[in-house]
Amino acid sequence: MEVLPLVALVAGSAVVAGAARWTRVPAPLLLVAAGLMAAYVPGVPSYALDPHIVLPLLLPPLLYTAAVDSSYLDLRANIRPVALLSVGYVLFATVAVGYVAYLAVPALSLPVALVLGAVIAPPDAVAATAIARKLGLPNRITTILQGESLVNDATAITAYKVALAAAVGASAGWAGGIAEFLLASVGGVGVGLVLMVPIHHLRKRLREPLLQNTLSLLIPFVAYAAAERVHASGVLAVVVVALYLGHRNWQVDFATRLQEEAVWRMVAFILESVVFALIGLQLPVVLKGLAEYEGWDAAWYALVVFVAVVVARFVWVFPATFVPRLSERIRTREPDISWKSPVVVGWAGMRGVVSLAIAFSVPISVPHRNLILFLTFTTVIGTLVVQGLTLPPLIRLLRLPQRDAQAETLAEAQAQNEASRSAEDRLAELLAEPENALPPPLAERLRTVMERRRNAVWERLGEVNPVTGESADDVYRRLAREMIAAEREVFVHLRDDRRIDDEMLRSLLRRLDLEEAAAYREEAA
Repeated sequence: MEVLPLVALVAGSAVVAGAARWTRVPAPLLLVAAGLMAAYVPGVPSYALDPHIVLPLLLPPLLYTAAVDSSYLDLRANIRPVALLSVGYVLFATVAVGYVAYLAVPALSLPVALVLGAVIAPPDAVAATAIARKLGLPNRITTILQGESLVNDATAITAYKVALAAAVGASAGWAGGIAEFLLASVGGVGVGLVLMVPIHHLRKRLREPLLQNTLSLLIPFVAYAAAERVHASGVLAVVVVALYLGHRNWQVDFATRLQEEAVWRMVAFILESVVFALIGLQLPVVLKGLAEYEGWDAAWYALVVFVAVVVARFVWVFPATFVPRLSERIRTREPDISWKSPVVVGWAGMRGVVSLAIAFSVPISVPHRNLILFLTFTTVIGTLVVQGLTLPPLIRLLRLPQRDAQAETLAEAQAQNEASRSAEDRLAELLAEPENALPPPLAERLRTVMERRRNAVWERLGEVNPVTGESADDVYRRLAREMIAAEREVFVHLRDDRRIDDEMLRSLLRRLDLEEAAAYREEAA
């Protein structure tokens, strides 16, 4: 791709994603709609998805950032529903949707229909994470959806390879398919386990934040490439490494964490925006090869496959949710579940760019490749638009329990109180040693900073200002930031008057930026 179209794609995607923050529409849906409209604007170049770019270059960083932000402990606590969805459901959907397509579309043989089923079986990691973030779903549902989307791509890609081998007459039978699945899954996890400890060790030893962040950007590509090199699942390797590093991120230098968070937020924003815009921009490419099929027939096939995808998810989700709960052990270990949760999980099965990338990788020699590509595209668009637009009102209609902000703030305050007590004890021990002697004002400053951290969370639970509606902590932060802004203006005037140079200005502004960043992070939380 030439430089100018690529820059235009990134810039246009970022603008639309930024505009989505001012609307109630999730950014992925707005980006897809913008891509569909832009596809036929005169002068817009053709953006055909290249699976050799999407799978090894776009998928690893998107999976990595989603997995790093996930909770290893929450995923472990919900491993049963996550496994049932990420493995069981994907295999079920491959067979069920493939068989429906075989019955509904006369042109498709059963092996080719199973290729289609495998392509559109996995809900998309990026779509699930982006929609869940926007909607503020209950924590357990969000964990299950994110966990499913992190692993299901590996299952789908393996199922696709087995179905493709059958479609082109190179199948080694069920035994060969099972062996390939085990190699991909066990091998991917194994590669991740081998890489995660030395990578984390290297991250702890590096003291230069720029080098640390360079390493961080390389990690998902290294894990993916290493696994694919031995014919294992690169997806699982990336997820395993990312979960381990995210769980132990507290052991890395604070400067690295601050910088790394900013870098990955930018990378995720750009890649997610580009990915959803690319989905919409595929329309001309997909329709170009559909000439051999009549319009109404193609529309009917698309509707049947879309309905099969939606129904198959509910057919799997409800039994997978309630049948295991016949076991008393599972009922005791897991919280009670109402019928509302599987309804949301069932309706949240949006497809995305991975399905399209796999569809584009179907060899030209496979019969009716263009029809597979078209049905994949319509299913992706259908699930993103229909389910994505109706999911927010569905959640409001079901009145799912929202996260208890008051209880979370109280738990945060209690945790901070315990940490502050430990810090006070440690400070007393250190100040008692001769080599740590400090003038009383400096020692008192340490105690004041510690006390401020302890009180900040409790103050969010206190009474609000009757005039502004702010808590005492809100007013404190607002006034502190106003003071920082006043200091910043003075520093700039001093630089403009040549009383300090630019290097000193940057040093002074960095100190203020760190203080303001701390205040902003508390406020955003």
